[in-house]
Order: sequence, then structure tokens, then C-alpha cells
Amino acid sequence: MDNKTLAQLEVITGKDNLKTSIEDLVCYSYDGYLRENLPEAVAFPQSTEQVSNILKLAGSEGFAVTSRGSGSNLCGASVPKKGGLVLAFSKMNRTIMIGRAERLAVVEPGKVLDDLEMELAPLGLSYPVDLGSSKIATIGGSIALNSGGMKAVKYGVTRDYLLGLTVVLADGSILELGTKTKKNVVGYDLMSLFCGSEGTLGIITQAVLKLVVKPKSRMVLVAHFKSMEETCKAVNEVLASGLVPAAIEIIDRLVIGSVEDYTHAGLDRSAEALLLIELDGKESAVNEDSAALNVILEKYGAYARKEAATPEESDKLWLARKSAFPSMTRLKNVCIAEDITVPVSRLYEVIKKLNELSVKNKVMMGLISHSGDGNLHPHFLLDTKEEEFKADRVLDELTPFIVSLGGTLSGEHGIGVSKKKFLGYQLKENELTTMRALKKLFDPKGIINPGSFID
Repeated sequence: MDNKTLAQLEVITGKDNLKTSIEDLVCYSYDGYLRENLPEAVAFPQSTEQVSNILKLAGSEGFAVTSRGSGSNLCGASVPKKGGLVLAFSKMNRTIMIGRAERLAVVEPGKVLDDLEMELAPLGLSYPVDLGSSKIATIGGSIALNSGGMKAVKYGVTRDYLLGLTVVLADGSILELGTKTKKNVVGYDLMSLFCGSEGTLGIITQAVLKLVVKPKSRMVLVAHFKSMEETCKAVNEVLASGLVPAAIEIIDRLVIGSVEDYTHAGLDRSAEALLLIELDGKESAVNEDSAALNVILEKYGAYARKEAATPEESDKLWLARKSAFPSMTRLKNVCIAEDITVPVSRLYEVIKKLNELSVKNKVMMGLISHSGDGNLHPHFLLDTKEEEFKADRVLDELTPFIVSLGGTLSGEHGIGVSKKKFLGYQLKENELTTMRALKKLFDPKGIINPGSFID
């Protein structure tokens, strides 16, 4: 990227919205994964038109463009793997409108999830995609990765809340997808191509989000167990009973100790595992479900069961859960947060194998799980980045087993560069060929997020 190109970028974005100093470039050379690569420049666009003009310039000058929200993703998706330009969307963070009657919001990609939720709360509305990183994760990034989070068991994932998208393609053309209605079956579902594409097909600059009415009542409960097997049995019976918790999370012993050191939430360090459960809805229904839930928990030996008495106590328990990743980074120099999903009935079988493989490969592991939908997040703790091979050895043995059960390499974190090497375990060659053809169709010059999971 020569000085002439940088000058043209400066004309598009304004001088204050283009950074080229080494200090700025380093800040945008990495995300939540291990990989690092310096971009040549970082731009902070403020409109769809600016993004369009930047991509037209990228096409003519041949430099790579990688979009970025907060950089909180855990698969290397927003690392500028081929250098070039990082498009950082922190200045495109407005809420364009909230339609209370239609229960929708129109937002820019840099809008942080928790910030949106705070805007919606006084209106009695909610965007229920609740990520562990919701204090910093952005709408654009969560769409790019089709994020799920803790309430997916009841409310679904990001894709379920998309009504419309504005997307800038590699040639600078602008797609306006979707409608502001709940029903729309006109043409191909192009939005589903961009949602989960990890920023490889186009750049999202606006989203129309479906909202839900905020539940009138919620109950948050923590229950401790002496064994992981009984914990998993309790999860399966809760789901089989017809109860639909908003969230039902497993936290294992290592993580319990780690978050308790960090948050002092009153968790029992001696437990092998705990369940953090949230019920929501009408107060009468929550009370009825709570009684039924406690019968099941008692059946499987749950002890030190505690229902949060106040909203503040509920928030403190959820803070403990959302602090799992940062708290574990205090235990070792490197923390790799992995992401697999299996049929819920096979949870314990997979957790047992994970523990065996971790011991075999001499890697410390802590586990959290969105157990209601079978989503497991083993966290591999290492002394140095060079020990990444230990985690890879676990996944090399685990992944074929996961796929044989009908599971998947990733439920929500994405593939990026972290799992690119494992794609062949799940995807057949004709599937990869079709994906490469789509990439070529949307991005014939290969300028949008090159070097990611699909080339």
C-alpha cells in the first residue's frame, strides 16, 4: 500500500479516521486467538458509502480488507492475515431506530451487545443473544460468526434474529437484504450466506434485528454436584421433562475455583461441577418451573442449591459465568478457548474423553458448557504459544469422534485460522468446492478477509 493509496484512503475517511503508525497497527494485529499479523493501515469508516468507496479502491489497487468489531472473537477471524487494511467499526456504532410496535431495531455493526440491551430495557424489549463477551462484542462481529451464547437453548442464535442486512460487496456494490417484517420468502435467503461467513463474502454495515418482549420474571439458580456424570444426567432430564430454561450452563471444578478467586460469588470450590440455570417468563410459570426443576436437581444429588434473591445476586452469578475466560487467563500465560457441539445426550461421554485426552497430552483444561444445546467450551491452558501443539493433539483425536456422533467442529466461535486445519474432518471435498465457488463469485479478486477458513 503506497503513499498514493494511503492518501486516497484519507480522502475517503478523513485524516483522523486513518491510522498508520506502528503503535496503532499493533493494536489491530490480533484478536482473541494466538495469531498476529500487522496491517498496513487501519480505517474507521462512518458510513456505508465510505465502506463502498474503500472496497472500490481495494479492488483497483489490490490490497486486502479485513473487517473488525471489537476483536473479541476466538478463532483469528479478524486478524489481517494478508496485511492490507483493517476496517474497524468502532465509530459505526449507532442505533438508527427502535420500533417498539414492530419489535425491531436497526443498528450499525459496531454497536456493542450490552449497550443495545441497555437501550432496549426501558422499552420492555430485549435482544436475547447473550454472549459471554457481551460487554465488548459487537453486532457486526456476532453476525459474521452467527454467535449463539448462553440463552440459545431457549431463544436461538444470531441468525434467528436477522430481519435485514446492508452488505457491501468486494466491488463496492451495496446489497439491501431482507425486510422489516417477520415473514419474507422472496428469493434466495442471501442473509444466511453472510451470517456465519466470518467476513469472507462481504462487509456488513447495518442490521435489522428482531427483538422480543422482556420477560416479566426471571429466576437464577446455582446447584453444585459431586460428579460430572450426575451433572450431565440432570441436564438431560431437565430438557426431557419439557422445561425450557433460558440458560443451563455447566462449569467444572477448575473453572469454579478460578472464577471464585476472581469474583467471590460464593461458589463451592469442592464441587466437581455446577449448573447455573435461568428460568424466565410469567412469574407463576417461573415458580412452577422452579419447583419442578428442584425435584430433578435433588434426584441427581445437587447440593448447595441457591436461588438468587435479588436482581443484583442474579447479576453476580452471571458475572461469575462471564468471567470464566478472563479468570482462567490468570492461571497460565496462554488460554485457548475451544468450541465444539454434540448431541446433548452425549455430553458426559465427550467430557470424559476430553479429560482423558487432556491428561494424555499433558495440558491443563477447564470446561464451561452451554449444556442445553450441547455446546462445549474446553479451555486449554498453556505456558507458551509454542505449546499450542498440545491442544492440537487433543483436537486431532477428539474431532473425528465428535463428527462420528453427529457433532460439529464449531457451534458459535467459528473456524477462522484456529480450526482451518480440521475442516476436512467435517466437510466433504464437494462441500468445500461449493464454498470456494461462492467465495469466488462474491469476491473474485480475493480481497475480503483473505487467508481465513476458505480460500
